[in-house]
Parts: sequence; structure tokens; C-alpha cells
Amino acid sequence: MNAPVSPLAFDRRPLNVRLATPRGFCAGVDRAIQIVERAIEKFGSPVYVRHEIVHNRHVVERLKNMGAIFVKDLDECPDDRPVVFSAHGVPKSVPATARSREMLFLDATCPLVSKVHVEAERHHAAGRHIILIGHAGHPEVVGTMGQLPPGAISLVETVADAEVFERPGDQPLAYATQTTLSVDDTADILAALKRRFPELPDPHKEDICYATTNRQEAVKRLGEGCQLVLVVGSKNSSNSARLVDVALKAGAGDARLVDDAGDVDWSWFDGVTTVGVTAGASAPEPLIEALIDAIRDRFDATVTEDDGARETVSFKLPRVLTA
Repeated sequence: MNAPVSPLAFDRRPLNVRLATPRGFCAGVDRAIQIVERAIEKFGSPVYVRHEIVHNRHVVERLKNMGAIFVKDLDECPDDRPVVFSAHGVPKSVPATARSREMLFLDATCPLVSKVHVEAERHHAAGRHIILIGHAGHPEVVGTMGQLPPGAISLVETVADAEVFERPGDQPLAYATQTTLSVDDTADILAALKRRFPELPDPHKEDICYATTNRQEAVKRLGEGCQLVLVVGSKNSSNSARLVDVALKAGAGDARLVDDAGDVDWSWFDGVTTVGVTAGASAPEPLIEALIDAIRDRFDATVTEDDGARETVSFKLPRVLTA
């Protein structure tokens, strides 16, 4: 973290600040966090959470302070305390183990990730081999691949991977995608696959979730008109990292991923007259507000909010938490 710089060190020159819309929490993240909060409220602490509930350091720390204990595996959880599965989804073996131990578990998997799981199972039942476009090791990819027997899914990460992928035997093919990918990069990978395997269905965006798509469209607009774009989000957040990439490809002179205002190197603002600000789907709004306040402390900032998609999606909580 950078050492604090007194606002007096800045010349208070004019600066245009454009706020992306939409930004920050999506419905799946909001639901997952609420599940942990409600579980602590209903069952007391500790409540165990398998893996980070969402990829944001500030969210995880706040929930720890409320009584959540984050673990890597069920082996670290006692049988007599509730456990929550993260928004990214888990392999089928995880709830199966929890049931065998008669644990109380709450599945916070985003419903849009669950939709990908169902789609993968449908393709497998129809005898298709599934190409999964995603990032190796990401919890969502691990969870999706864990829905089916080993060998039923092949992971493709890049166009280069698509060019060398070999069909297993004579199986028909299908594809699915991680929900937080770059829309444009995924389209390029699908184009390469479809050129080699014309029987694949036409590319679609259904797997890349609405929130990812909306935030990428919003940051494209920032990139087209901003010399610097700041994306609030943690380093391990896939959707936040993609926003940086999208901003740069859209024409931003510079784009940076910051956990919070304390991560900002104010030399990035040298020569900048217009800065864009957005946040990944797992970043809470107070972090964005604090960043705007820090900018206002140092510059004569005019803040405007871009027009963009207005999201009204919400997902129900598990019945055990609402009864």
C-alpha cells in the first residue's frame, strides 16, 4: 500500500470523473453475502464458508468479523456447524460428502452458475463431449468440471487451445463457458472452435452472465473516452480483471485494478483530465465512494454518472433462512 499523500500536495486542478453504470455488486454476489449474514444471524457463530464466498478481500474480512470462518475444504469443518458453499459453485462431490456427514449446508452458488451446471449435465446425458471455455483453477471452472465424471469436459482457455483441441473419438460436441469471461475474447475462441467443428451451435452469450456483460459494456464506454480507468476489485476476482482488459482494448490510455483507494498511485493521474471509475461484481459500493472521496480530496473533481443498463434482477434466499 502506498504511503498517504497529503491532499495539500496536489494543485486541485480540474478533473472529470466518469462513474460507470452498472458497477459493483450483482444479484448473485448480493445473495451469497446475504446467505452468510443470515446464517450467522440464525445459527450463531461460527458459520463455516468453503472458499471465499466471493472474491473480494474487504467482503471476506467483514464476514470474518461477524463470525464466518473461511476454509479450503470440508475436512476443516465440524459436523455440527453450518457450512456455506461459495457463489462460484462446487463439484458434486462436496454436497454429497456434506450429506454423508449429516451437515447443515447452504448452497450460495449463483443461480446463473447453477444454470451452466444443468446445461453441462444435459449435454452429457445426450452423449455430447463438452468444451468448457474458462480459466484453469478458477473455483467456478473447478465446480463446473466437477459436475460430471472425469474426461467428460475439456477445458479451453485461449484461441491457441481451441486450435489444437482434439475431439475425443467421434463424440458430438457442445460447449459451455465460465460466467465471468471477457465477452469479446470468448467470441474469438468460439469462432475458432466453430471453424474447426461447424456442427457446434452458433455462439451465444447466455453463459456469460448479464452482470458481466453489462459491466463490460459500461467499461467499454469509459475506455473510449478516459485516459485512465480505475477498476475497484480484488486481484483474484476474474470479472474485475476482465474489466481492466476491456478498458484497455476500448482505448483507455491506462487501466488499473485497485483493492481500494489506498492502492492508488497518484502519479497515474499525471496528464490525465478524464478518469473513469468502475467496480467488479464482487466489490461493495462503499469502496467506490471512498475512492471518489480520495479523488475529490486531491482534485477539483466533477463527477458524472454514465448512462447504462439498470439491473433489477434479484435471487431468492434458501428457504431455511427465510422461514
